[in-house]
This record gives sequence, C-alpha cells and structure tokens, in this order.
Amino acid sequence: MEKNYNIYRKQLELPEYGRHIHQMVDNLMLVEDRDERNRKARYIIGVMGNINSLLRDTPEFTHKLWDHLFIMSEFRLDVDSPYPIPTSVTLTPTPVRMPYPDKRVVMKHYGKYVKRIINALENEPRSEAVQEAINDIARYLRTKSYEYNQEHPNNEAIIKDIKRMSNNGIDVDEVTIGLMKSDYKQPVHTTPQRGKKNNPKKGGKNKPQNQRHRQKL
Repeated sequence: MEKNYNIYRKQLELPEYGRHIHQMVDNLMLVEDRDERNRKARYIIGVMGNINSLLRDTPEFTHKLWDHLFIMSEFRLDVDSPYPIPTSVTLTPTPVRMPYPDKRVVMKHYGKYVKRIINALENEPRSEAVQEAINDIARYLRTKSYEYNQEHPNNEAIIKDIKRMSNNGIDVDEVTIGLMKSDYKQPVHTTPQRGKKNNPKKGGKNKPQNQRHRQKL
C-alpha cells in the first residue's frame, strides 16, 4: 500500500485554508464552462468565509477572500471577480532600492563632516571669518588626533591633513595655527575613596555614653 504523506503532496500556498479548499480551487480551474466556473467560485468563497464567519459580510474581508482565491490558483484562475484581479506583482511589489552612502571616509578618526565643512570653505572668499573657521577646524583636528593616537600631534601634520582633505584648495596660515593653544583632555584626577570614616576626635563628645555617665557619677 502506497502511503500518501503531505511531504509528497503539492505545497499549499495558504496553509490556513487547508488542503481540501486548495483541491477545490484546482478542480475549479478544470471547469470549461465560464458561467459554471463563476458560480462555483462564489461557492468556494462562501466556504472560505466560514473560517471567519463574523467578518464574512464585511466588504474588506470579502475582497481579501477573492485575493486569496487567486493566490491559491497561482493567479491562473479565469473568473469574474467583483474586485480588481490581483497579480503576483501587485500583491508582492518589488521594494525600491534605497540609496546608501558608499563614499569612503579618508580619515575616519576625524569623521566625514569635517571634510564637508572644509569643502564648503573652498568656495568662500578669504576673510577673517573663514580664517577663524579654519582655526577652529585645526583645533578640533588636534583634539581628535590626540584621542585617536594618545600623543600630541605636530602642527605640520594637522596642516598637512587640512590640505589633503581640501585637495590643496585652502590656504592655511601656518603661523596662526602654530600659535594656537592645544585643547587636550586633562588627565583624570583620582578622588578619595568613599566610605572611609575619619578617626574619632579625642574629646568628651566622641566618648561612649556609658563613659560620660561614669564621669558624672
């Protein structure tokens, strides 16, 4: 006797409806008369609606049942539907590919926004405000370089990095940058441990109550 296991059967498109309804849909596609096929399709919709009888009479649920009918037929069923006939493209549309920034950051320890600021200053006319912005950038690069390398950066290295990120489009005042103060992180000072109590002071106030009571006697 040959065993008829589900693993050897056709895979169900919507397993929640069961194999019997899928077989009814497969038999429906074999009906040649269109009027009879439309009539039987409405009967199958009624059977599918019995699964959720409370929502069967709502228009949204009925539309959903008709969509499921076409899904179980693999969109090959030719019947007159009261709703737009779906396709595999309309039900499972291809998502639009989102643009992802793939630009490589040249100096990751400085960040990508520093380079954007430097590139924005290339088109600005040389003025005192632009020079102050360049000085602030140089001061920021010093701080980030110290955090990354744990050593004091050289002014020549900072100027070289600015010119590299600007493609030599910014004139850097090396004298002004060399005279700027470095804002490095100060070492963390250790604080005294909590929980230690000071030694009791010598005197009558710190004596136990029994000792003070004896003195009175």
